[in-house]
Amino acid sequence: MPLIPTGELVAQARVEGRGVGAFNAICLEHAEAIAMGAEAAGQSAIIQISENAVKFHRRQLGPLAVACAQVARGSSASLALHLDHVEDVELLRQSADFGFGSVMYDGSTLAYDENVAATREAVQWGHTHGLWVESELGEVGGKDGAHAPGVRTNPFEAAAFVTATGVDGLAVAVGSSHAMLDRSAALDHPLITEIAAAVTIPLVLHGSSGVPDEELRQAVAAGMVKINVGTALNIGFTGAVREYLASDPKVVDPRKYISPGREAMADVVAHFIGVLS
Repeated sequence: MPLIPTGELVAQARVEGRGVGAFNAICLEHAEAIAMGAEAAGQSAIIQISENAVKFHRRQLGPLAVACAQVARGSSASLALHLDHVEDVELLRQSADFGFGSVMYDGSTLAYDENVAATREAVQWGHTHGLWVESELGEVGGKDGAHAPGVRTNPFEAAAFVTATGVDGLAVAVGSSHAMLDRSAALDHPLITEIAAAVTIPLVLHGSSGVPDEELRQAVAAGMVKINVGTALNIGFTGAVREYLASDPKVVDPRKYISPGREAMADVVAHFIGVLS
């Protein structure tokens, strides 16, 4: 199936009152697992590559991007390709060359006025290249941006930010956090409702791996649409690999233990999609 523009998947999910899962791909097996999970769930999904994943691959976007795009095209599920948490403008401008339907420009650690100016420029460039552009409204001067402990997005500031930048999707701080290893995050659901009422564009939840199922369902009902999941895939993959290696200490063929790891990731993807649907 051809790659589906991210904006189309997000818009469709929003109309249908459900969330669309956006899953981080670090290597080929992640992309295959995302496709497998979406196929099993019978729903669409977004394969996303972060700037950190690009750095892992020797700062080369092309190899992983091309692999993810080919996996998506070979899948029976409707899949989009998204470039996530981009701070490097040069990397941002490579996104149009590799099949990406969207990009998230991350200026969340900048002061508010600087974030607005940089995001507006990214949006203008993205729109001229047919890209759906996401951004993040973070804490002014905050080291960890919108996901520093206790940070919350102000609904009025969010509305002003959207108007000033023309961004298509907004990641907001409502209680989730990146890289959580347990699912104990408690979201601020009244705040999600307030922000959703204050802006006209879809909201994005980052750090969803640490959010319990029922919290995610409530978040979607309150207005969240694009739901980012990364760490949960790695937990599933690593757990399955460890289990296999413990059962067969003499194994040396990586296909033997990567295969159950990939299957475990696919199960995680299918589970999250089921929760969001």
